[in-house]
Amino acid sequence: MMKFLDLKFKAFGLDINDSSLKIAMFQKKKNGFYIDSLGELKMDPGLIINGAVNNEDALAKAIKTLYGTVKGKKLKTRYAVCSLPEEESFLQVIQMPKMSEDELKSAILFEAENYIPLPIDQVYLDFQIITPLEKVSDHCDVLFVAMPKKIVDTYFSCIRKAGLIPLAFEVESQSISRALIKNEMCEQPIVILDIGQNNTDFVVFSGRSTRFTYSIPTSSSQLTNAIAEALAVSPKEAERLKVKHGLEGKEGSESKAVLKVLWPILDDFASNIKKHIDFYQEHTFHEHLLSKEEVRKIIICGGGANLKGLVEFLSQRLGVGVEVGDPFVNFGEKPKDENIGKINFSSFTACFGLAQRAADFEGYEY
Repeated sequence: MMKFLDLKFKAFGLDINDSSLKIAMFQKKKNGFYIDSLGELKMDPGLIINGAVNNEDALAKAIKTLYGTVKGKKLKTRYAVCSLPEEESFLQVIQMPKMSEDELKSAILFEAENYIPLPIDQVYLDFQIITPLEKVSDHCDVLFVAMPKKIVDTYFSCIRKAGLIPLAFEVESQSISRALIKNEMCEQPIVILDIGQNNTDFVVFSGRSTRFTYSIPTSSSQLTNAIAEALAVSPKEAERLKVKHGLEGKEGSESKAVLKVLWPILDDFASNIKKHIDFYQEHTFHEHLLSKEEVRKIIICGGGANLKGLVEFLSQRLGVGVEVGDPFVNFGEKPKDENIGKINFSSFTACFGLAQRAADFEGYEY
């Protein structure tokens, strides 16, 4: 039978944040994902500030440039699954009575007004019913995410100006969880810390869903700037010292000087993490989780995750197992291409999550 209209398409992930753009396109096979295309572009400061686009034309131009310069296979599709800034989003898990999907849509709009500090007509809102790990009969957990329309519309405009077609948008916490959690399911709550250039996203994932998010101001650039100011060196030299020494504190004035600068910042960072873990655990009594046990595992990712000694520091300070996330946990095998393999994959975690959704998108042609 001849097909007169084929609606199948391929898509890639496009991660947009304050300091860089990233693109990843995956091929999906029976035993996992494989990288077809990968690219990153550092952006000039000021194009995006705290998640809000400040220069639409410049951002559109940057997206277009990255699209044409990816490594691996050349992109032949303009469909993208795109990120939205975590700091501008409102995410909440709520408990709702069992009802039809149409009834739930109306009820969610009414209920969401209790959690969103904006008029409901000023936000885009989406929700999903969380499949429980245990069978329940009278009610369900529902995850809803809301984002100011002015933020989403600006991102949509930039992407269209770049000649691309956004199939879907999602906040970074959902992308990160998809990339780092094996098969998107865990029986005990896991905290994910995405340590970025300008902030750290604190994410709790449990069962089959993101449960809680928060933005912590500690960032990779904050550490670099603190070293530069304290040691009276250039930002470039401060970054070199941070990467070289981290929290090692070995013999030698240079290493100890770096440790002296970083320790109080990261000690405050650990206190912030502890505070938000405690807050989450005090507010999970209604959720349908298989385990009510405390958080026993923290996964770190992002550009700042590879700081020397950070895993050991956080583990000791928080009394919880800490590890650097594996963005290939849902892959068939790690990439072998030398050009692609030289990239810092930890900083691509959110982009990988977007690319996984793009590869799973309804209508994707395998």
